Amino acid sequence: MPHSSLELRSTVTADGTLRINLERVTVPDPGPGELLVRVEAAPINPSDLGLLFGPADMATLRAEGTEDAPVLTAQVPQQLLPAVRARLDQSMPVGNEGAGTVIGAGPDLQDLVGRRVAMIGGAMYAELRLIRPEACIVLPEGAGAAEGAALFVNPLTALGFVETMRAEGHKAIVHVPAASNLGQMLVRICKADGIGLVNIVRSPAQAQLLRDLGATHVLDSSEPDFRGRLEEAIAETGATLAFDAIGGGEMTSIILNAMEAVAARSLDSYNRYGSSTMKQVYIYGALDTGPTILKRGFGFTWGVGGWLLFNALGRLDPAVVQRMRERVAAEMTTTFASHYTATISLAEALKPEIAAAYQKKATGEKYLLVP
Repeated sequence: MPHSSLELRSTVTADGTLRINLERVTVPDPGPGELLVRVEAAPINPSDLGLLFGPADMATLRAEGTEDAPVLTAQVPQQLLPAVRARLDQSMPVGNEGAGTVIGAGPDLQDLVGRRVAMIGGAMYAELRLIRPEACIVLPEGAGAAEGAALFVNPLTALGFVETMRAEGHKAIVHVPAASNLGQMLVRICKADGIGLVNIVRSPAQAQLLRDLGATHVLDSSEPDFRGRLEEAIAETGATLAFDAIGGGEMTSIILNAMEAVAARSLDSYNRYGSSTMKQVYIYGALDTGPTILKRGFGFTWGVGGWLLFNALGRLDPAVVQRMRERVAAEMTTTFASHYTATISLAEALKPEIAAAYQKKATGEKYLLVP
């Protein structure tokens, strides 16, 4: 028989209103090759916020509706509506990943009933999720939902950075900003695997956090000697690949110029086209939504591109991806552990003051939704 589930939905209307509400939906019984999961925990990642809030002006957040049917609204500036034209007036489910207990299964998957699984595939900010087993990781017996809630996006992204490095022939990585949950995972991976890693953070406290994890090269971008120290760290590690979650501003440019300055040290004579060393920066986030500014002092052998987890996984050998998933499951409480500063319900996610807090994407402040 069908099941009733509450889901968090986001809609941007044609007149420029963002509306976030809870909708009651019907979830069918699982058929062959399907699992019915009671969602018990789902993280709020930066990648979720783009769908949840779109380009809305967060200063206009308002609580509407009733206590039993809360609604959160905000205004989208008219000049930004074209960027979300494809989703106008569509009620969209939110939440990339989560974890929960299998409460029903198709006839071929009955052995998974009662097991807890981590999941990816969207629509996780809900009470129930119908899903296929290939989108799941079966958690060890006794593992909690919070432990398994974030085993896809950040862990596979961090491992994806390393596999991209190997596939493209680089030997070390620069990462910014590096004190996030993802950044901490990358520190642990690179330390375990013997990979050079240059970590860029924004404060002394963040720098100390990473040093306590065993990071060797940690640079505070707020310090006056940051650019010089960045060059030396790149020289020591040989890093020619970077991943930048900031996106806007000059950080991508600063990294490329530092890489070129190091590469130029080995040139026998001046070359107006710069070094032949390939320098690559991938932008994988938009913490700064302003323009990406490139100040061209890094020659002609360079690249700047976008990096998206699902696209990157599609380019990797399936055996490599399977190995990544197995490592995540094996190291879920160590290398890939996530830490949360607040746990909220679906209804609490619609309170303006709470929404404003988790939308900040502040380092060290990670929210967990418990439907």
